[in-house]
Amino acid sequence: MAFWTDKRVCVTGGAGFLGGFVQAELRVSGAEHIFVPEYPEYDLTKHDDIVRMLDTAKPDVIIHLAAVVGGIGANMKNPGKYFYDNAMMGLQLIEEARLAGVSKFVALGTVCAYPKFAPIPFREEDLWNGYPEETNAPYGLAKKMMLVQCQAYRQQYGFDGIFLLPVNLYGPGDNFDLESSHVIPAMIRKMITARDASETAVLWGDGSPTREFLHVEDCARAIVLAAEKYDGVEPVNLGASWEISMKDLATTIAAAVGYEGEIIWDTSKPNGQPRRKLDVSRARDYFGFEASVPFDEGIRRTVEWWEASRDGYDERHSG
Repeated sequence: MAFWTDKRVCVTGGAGFLGGFVQAELRVSGAEHIFVPEYPEYDLTKHDDIVRMLDTAKPDVIIHLAAVVGGIGANMKNPGKYFYDNAMMGLQLIEEARLAGVSKFVALGTVCAYPKFAPIPFREEDLWNGYPEETNAPYGLAKKMMLVQCQAYRQQYGFDGIFLLPVNLYGPGDNFDLESSHVIPAMIRKMITARDASETAVLWGDGSPTREFLHVEDCARAIVLAAEKYDGVEPVNLGASWEISMKDLATTIAAAVGYEGEIIWDTSKPNGQPRRKLDVSRARDYFGFEASVPFDEGIRRTVEWWEASRDGYDERHSG
């Protein structure tokens, strides 16, 4: 609690899915002064908006969650935008934070930064041993540049910037827009739609890839712990240390939503990275984080949220 007392905290992306949970965790941890720069008032790809934000918030700590992000389809449609917007946000924000005397910067990377065929489980020391999976490489590389910058700035300026690598997140309040959502909300929405219309659920790929998932509440707790307790140069994975195949995930979600129809795998669509599972020992050893939300419970709570929120969802989130 003492760490956060009187600290001014700026949470970019604080109005988003993960950001709301990070704000809640900060308050539980004792933070009283939290500033959230919301778009379009603050467009963090623009230098002048970053400077104005820092002048307004005068933060001691910045937690940089803001990102332009989506699933495989969205990445394939927007490789240039995802590279440019994420790179410009991160690089300019870190530089201006240094100039403004920010005492702690927490940069959120992505599991998409790992090489396509990194050994399982993904260890942080393998981060540079190959090119990322092609469908999301521009996004992953843009985010990974923040790691380079934080390490370089620590070496030259003594800037306390840390870099965290979360796996795929899920939970209540996730993005359920099928044009840009990740796999769990996409599957939940497709299967509930198929259930209600007595149709067939069609999913991307062949069902063989594996993924690791971290509940958004666990991720928020990890970020706040890292901000408080970690000040090292090494990147740190945030995950749950298990993996599930897309076929098994589909079976789990079908059971959770009560979908009993056929599941068709559209093999004309890409699989993405073959496997994802993280080594999470650094997070445990460096700042005492271990995931705690059971997957079945997390899926149940996510399904319940969508069932309660889906009426009018597209209209509320258009534009």
